Amino acid sequence: MSYPDDLRYSKEHEWVRVEGSRATIGITSFAADELGDVVFVELPEVGAALSQFGTFGVVESVKAVSDLYAPVSGEVVEVNEALRESPELLNADAFGEGWIAKVELSDTAELDGLMDAAAYADETA
Repeated sequence: MSYPDDLRYSKEHEWVRVEGSRATIGITSFAADELGDVVFVELPEVGAALSQFGTFGVVESVKAVSDLYAPVSGEVVEVNEALRESPELLNADAFGEGWIAKVELSDTAELDGLMDAAAYADETA
């Protein structure tokens, strides 16, 4: 399985795409495949403060319920409302339309503690 090179990855299988001071967060295709068919996503509230590696939501599938862990700290500025009606977007397009939240980063140095695509691929091999 290959992973986008422009993202950073956590051991908990979340990804982050940074654009300026904003970061988009989602779960990896590996996580979505392991979960099976996603049936519900609990999204964080806009304005919520996330702490790196703290929980910020839940994903429920036909096989399991899993916490979401923030790969970076920051304030939630947007959530993917489409997931409320179509949680299966996590399975169909984990790195695109299946994004979960956008945050205003509070500490860009935290990105240094995340994996690049090659390291994440090794982690999931």
